[in-house]
Amino acid sequence: MKVALIMIICSQVAGECMKPHLLDHHDTFYDCLISGYEEAKKKTKEIGRKEINKNEIVIKFKCYYDENHDRRMA
Repeated sequence: MKVALIMIICSQVAGECMKPHLLDHHDTFYDCLISGYEEAKKKTKEIGRKEINKNEIVIKFKCYYDENHDRRMA
């Protein structure tokens, strides 16, 4: 069973989050976590210091076992 990585970007100033975004599937929970931290860091740099500080943006991610992944790929 594959492990799905989703990312959620939120603004603490606005008190809102964007819709969760599926980034990728991984073979293990560990691999998903490592990818999640790397992707969050990459996205933080992409958004930039000014916007992050202005809007108090936080980037969250979640790894979960995707029971339907294999069925969708068949």
